[in-house]
Amino acid sequence: MVRDALTESFDDAAQFCDDKWDKAVSLKTQAVGEAVLERMGFPRTDAIAFGRSTHELLMRLVSCLPSASAAAPPVRIVTTTGEFHSMRRQLTRLAEEGFDIVRVDASPREGLAERLLAAITPGTHLVAFSAVLFEDAHVVPRLGEIIARAAEVSALCLVDAYHAFNVVPLDWGPARDHVFVTAGGYKYAAFGEGICWLRIPPGCTLRPVDTGWFADFGALEGGAKGVAYGPGGARFAGATFDPAPFYRAAATLAHWERFGLTVHRLRALSLAQTARILARLDDAGLGADLASARDPERRGGFVAVRARGPASASEVVTRLRAQGIYVDARGDLVRLGPAPYLTDAEIDAAVLRVAAALRA
Repeated sequence: MVRDALTESFDDAAQFCDDKWDKAVSLKTQAVGEAVLERMGFPRTDAIAFGRSTHELLMRLVSCLPSASAAAPPVRIVTTTGEFHSMRRQLTRLAEEGFDIVRVDASPREGLAERLLAAITPGTHLVAFSAVLFEDAHVVPRLGEIIARAAEVSALCLVDAYHAFNVVPLDWGPARDHVFVTAGGYKYAAFGEGICWLRIPPGCTLRPVDTGWFADFGALEGGAKGVAYGPGGARFAGATFDPAPFYRAAATLAHWERFGLTVHRLRALSLAQTARILARLDDAGLGADLASARDPERRGGFVAVRARGPASASEVVTRLRAQGIYVDARGDLVRLGPAPYLTDAEIDAAVLRVAAALRA
């Protein structure tokens, strides 16, 4: 299926050359954008911008913040200590440039939402946090309230929904028209690399400093004064991109639809699978080492277990990889993320080997 999609991408490029953008690629990007928005819980008509990575899109949004000035209060960004490396690293670097980065402690997980809400005070320019934490799949509660609080103090709000997309339906709450949402299809949607996106709130008039020529095709006609921005998602567009990921994504989305695999059905399947993993880890005597929530409302699409034995988490991953079992590690945590096509028997057998590797 995906191989055929990549062949289609090649054939369109060979047949249409530069005309492929209008005759083929634009149709793919529109279809993928509408389907992605729907799977995130937004209207298919909302604005969306694409990028190769969420970092690229994060920086476009950050470039909309006020310019640094010695005479003005520093730009204040509220985030958490539980963010993925790209956001964590970038915000750390911005702190070196004088940005006021307020990091709300993500541990303990209980009370995280309350601490985050308390940190969003007047004078905050941006609130940037994950809906599902990447280390242990903790689903952050009170999402709608956090978005509403950001709107209340006139702060931009960016939710990283990478570990929610296609596996955890999210309730955006009454302030949904205020939120920017970034995500990608590499984890739970099987799109592959190079395709991430930013959902843009209705009526957005921000002017990213980090901007590419795809953000305003009208300027190519000449006569434009100043830097103009196109409509909808074009406002946050970059420059020329590889269209092949959109062919992969379109084919994969069609596959999900063909089998009736809506986000809610995938969520039900995921919860059953992760519950089974938890039970098998309990059976193996590793229940005390679990880092992921047992409460299904707070558990995302994988289970994280702490490596406490002689082998480190990365060593456990290497040993299992040699046995054909694919897990990964974040710090001292081993993450077990079941694909929807795995059978119960396959999960049981894999967890037995994971348990053995953790003890070895």
